[in-house]
Amino acid sequence: MRALITGGSGAIGKALVREFSSDYEVIFTYLNNIEAGGIRCDITDRAAVFKLINEYPHFDLLINNAGISDIKLFTDITIDEWNRMLAVNLTGAFNVTQAVLPAMIRRKSGVIVNVSSIWGEIGASCEVHYSAAKAGLIGFSKALAKEVEPSGVRVCYIAPGAVESPMNNGFTKKELLAACPDGKVLMPEEVAKEVRQIITCQRSSRI
Repeated sequence: MRALITGGSGAIGKALVREFSSDYEVIFTYLNNIEAGGIRCDITDRAAVFKLINEYPHFDLLINNAGISDIKLFTDITIDEWNRMLAVNLTGAFNVTQAVLPAMIRRKSGVIVNVSSIWGEIGASCEVHYSAAKAGLIGFSKALAKEVEPSGVRVCYIAPGAVESPMNNGFTKKELLAACPDGKVLMPEEVAKEVRQIITCQRSSRI
């Protein structure tokens, strides 16, 4: 079986690659943080995405994990920052999924997992653009799941709370804990294992 994981050079991405390398041939992408074994691909570049996907016959699993974050007052967000946030965190998933999905539908099998965030469910002060993009990813997942279910393809999402990663370095420990349903900061490996559970138990999840 073959899996595609976007954003494989980040904290969660690396954990996902390790988690699924035991039973999948894992292909993963990165953009800025070079990671051995990965493929550089800007998921906001639709032509580059389709060129990459066309090099492989099919994928049994797609994990849309690539993302960026930014902490800024809403009134200070520029239109370029807004567009970039949506392009990476939402449109990127759209591009990759549209490239991968047709082969899954033809085979009547496949799983797509989108990595959202608790901020997409409850919102985060000073992260309006990030919260909006992640909320969009949740809606994207729910709607596509209904559309492709008759074709035998499953679409799920995960919305983890705060995760120990460089992306959250701008928050204090107290702020991170306040965002966690169970009062703890998650490790990337915990998120990867939850993705495994989603695939196994056929459910969406918030951790």
